[in-house]
Amino acid sequence: MIKLEEYQRAIEQSNIVSKTDTNGIITFVNDEFCRISGYSKEELIGANHNIVRHPDVPKEIFENLWGKLHAKKTYVATVKNRAKNGSTFYVNTTIIPMLDENGEIQEFIAIRHDVTKTIELTEKLRAKEEELQNLNATLEQRVKEQTFQLWSLNQTLENRVAEEVEKNREKDRVLFQQSRLASMGEMIGNIAHQWRQPLSELGIILYKIKKIMSKNNDDDPLFLENYNAAKTVIKKMSDTIDDFRDFFNPHRPKEIFFIEDVLHEAMVMMLGTLKKNEIAVSIDVIENVKVKGYLNEFSQVLINLFNNSKDAFNANVIKQKRVNLKIQAIDKNYAMITYQDNAGGIPEDIIDKIFEPYFTTKHASIGTGIGLYMSRMIVQNSMKGTIEAKNCNGGVCFFIKIPMYIEE
Repeated sequence: MIKLEEYQRAIEQSNIVSKTDTNGIITFVNDEFCRISGYSKEELIGANHNIVRHPDVPKEIFENLWGKLHAKKTYVATVKNRAKNGSTFYVNTTIIPMLDENGEIQEFIAIRHDVTKTIELTEKLRAKEEELQNLNATLEQRVKEQTFQLWSLNQTLENRVAEEVEKNREKDRVLFQQSRLASMGEMIGNIAHQWRQPLSELGIILYKIKKIMSKNNDDDPLFLENYNAAKTVIKKMSDTIDDFRDFFNPHRPKEIFFIEDVLHEAMVMMLGTLKKNEIAVSIDVIENVKVKGYLNEFSQVLINLFNNSKDAFNANVIKQKRVNLKIQAIDKNYAMITYQDNAGGIPEDIIDKIFEPYFTTKHASIGTGIGLYMSRMIVQNSMKGTIEAKNCNGGVCFFIKIPMYIEE
């Protein structure tokens, strides 16, 4: 009997022990039960054992438990319980039905062992395993996605580098262009200063010649015609100097004029050159339209085209030299000037470059490469239009499109 009590004491001290009657009412708990559950013996004795039942445990578990116990079988399981403070604890549980002399159930003894830490570690391990399984399941797809991204990056890297290089080149071109424009403005100012005095002297010389002719009573009509033509050319040159000196001034007042007047101005300036080189010029004015801009500047565009044609005629030894000009209105808002010669055209591999500054196919003694560049600047900046070139009918065609002036 003493040995039995010692065994009982040893079990109670090393395990979590409780007793219940056949209805599940607690009749005994040891200190370990109180410690793990957080309840005192006074709170537990007389209470139903479901006081530590965890709400997450399905009712089917308890139906199975009671089914075995009522069948006088021992129930063994790991049970999830809830302590008084709401925390969860796990115990390996063995419940034994205690029978009386008649073989009837007298009470139930439950011996438990705390496995909370083991279960928590197991659950963490299971979670990690699931995480690794999910990672492994998606790893191949993620590798494919990363590989595709790297491939796409490599495919576009060269283009992106080329784009950045081109952007830097464009910045350099803009800076270089601005530098050239500043130099050009300074050059035009110097030319204006150098030409002003000789033109004034030419005007004085012409006046003196006329005075001498008048004293001699020699009113030769041919002399008077040439005298007036010379005066016109000198005035035109003087006006042109003024216009180009103010070329980069954005506050110059614009004027309204007919396009046909520009052609006549250019023809007056080029009359001697056209006759000397036997260049026939035909002008077809379908509609004489008004535009707003700078007449003298715009006439320089046509003068430059005439000079380029003259040089091309001589270089290609063209016998019947022709220049055709046509003026017409298009789209109700724009005027079109078509300039065409039969001087042989421009090589196709350079025709896209002819409006670039300092580009020329002429010898350095007769060309600087700024004529067509300045012409494009005048058309675009001063006239708000466009100028294009293409080869046609054995020569080159220039298409100058500028907005018409529409009176309000």
